[in-house]
Amino acid sequence: MIETDTYTKATAGSLTRALRAREVSALELFDMAVARIEAENPRINAVVVRDFDRARDAAKAADAALTRGDRRPLLGIPMTVKESHHVAGLPTTWGLEPFAHWIPKRDATGITRLKEAGAVILGKTNVPPSLGDWQSDNPIYGRTNNPHDPTRSPGGSSGGSAAAVASGMVPIEFGSDIGGSIRVPSHFCGVYGHKPTYNLIPLTGHSPPPIDDGAGVEFAVVGPHARTASDLDLLLGILAGPDGDDAKGRRVELPRPRAERLGDFRVLVIEAHPSCATDRIVTDAIDGAADAATKAGAAVTRGSQLVPDLASAHMTYIRMLLTIISRGEPGAVSPMEAHAWFEGLDTIAAHRRQWAALFDAFDVVLAPTFGTVAFPHIAEPDWGKRTLTINGAPTGYGDQLAWPGTATFPGLPATCAPIATSADGLPIGMQIIGPWLEDRTTIAFAQALARERG
Repeated sequence: MIETDTYTKATAGSLTRALRAREVSALELFDMAVARIEAENPRINAVVVRDFDRARDAAKAADAALTRGDRRPLLGIPMTVKESHHVAGLPTTWGLEPFAHWIPKRDATGITRLKEAGAVILGKTNVPPSLGDWQSDNPIYGRTNNPHDPTRSPGGSSGGSAAAVASGMVPIEFGSDIGGSIRVPSHFCGVYGHKPTYNLIPLTGHSPPPIDDGAGVEFAVVGPHARTASDLDLLLGILAGPDGDDAKGRRVELPRPRAERLGDFRVLVIEAHPSCATDRIVTDAIDGAADAATKAGAAVTRGSQLVPDLASAHMTYIRMLLTIISRGEPGAVSPMEAHAWFEGLDTIAAHRRQWAALFDAFDVVLAPTFGTVAFPHIAEPDWGKRTLTINGAPTGYGDQLAWPGTATFPGLPATCAPIATSADGLPIGMQIIGPWLEDRTTIAFAQALARERG
């Protein structure tokens, strides 16, 4: 029998094995998850939409299916999902008051795939308005706090997602990322998160209410959070692949990892970005991870002429990102006209080719996810007036888009892995960037590093 304390630290993989061995039932796991949410949520406010009645029925159905010999990969596993994903019958607001009562009629593609894999979805987790912040606070649901220090941000926009995993409520979560929204919360909360290759997992059903899915959104992806890298790989296999008309003639077969032993990787370390500051506590932690890889026998290089022009990429990324997020706002003026937008797409293609050349020489790139550890909650609504203190000096809050944008702009996969803890108990994560569609390589490096460091 699995005890509650075991559940709060367990992985989806280990719980699946326990369910199949009948060491625990899906209904018992449901009860443990609900008990943990009820115990921790008053302090953290991560799970803001509850669907316990339907989840209880799903857990009972999972137990019946397990008895019949059903072996779906997530059968009976409790989880929550980011509020921005459409779940039929539950509100999708994106933290915007005008849509406080908007309820979709259909599940998002990712939600459908998770349910088909047997997941028991308990509810939805908190976000900032329009998913536009590294905090998770909105006028509908209030503020989510970091489980390690409630006076600090859990990150955003998937802050509720990472906080739910970090606090032991659920072993896995489903978030989204356009400006570090999976990776930054993972870094702040000390969990694993994966930003997949652009367009690898369908965005269908992840759109602001009540906007149709339309033509998709440049840079935007959806992806998993978990307690271990192995669970990221499990979820990637469930979520990846085209949907709709594309699924009629296309399939995804991701390459195997380039290496599995830490000592077999070729590693490039990038610790400085020309467009933002980075605190020494973050770079010191990355140095420690790189040293562990070197000790294991990996070929580790610090700096390379093959790195594309990060400053120019950042400038184009910001202009395109501002164009994306201003779309649909009353009276908004687009920062880019049509020809400039297409020039931006050309720049993405050029940078993607440059990164491909880099990955002929290296397997992964290690870089900061964000320039600081989890920062204290900031009440100032204007990004332009916000600052972060880095190495004792105030720096622009929005500058930190540079680190997530390093992988987002060319659409590359990036896994955030926890690698250290600060002196005051705050997690420190690292971004592991890999080649186009080689998501399993970045996840495998995270696994190998965890094994090496215990």
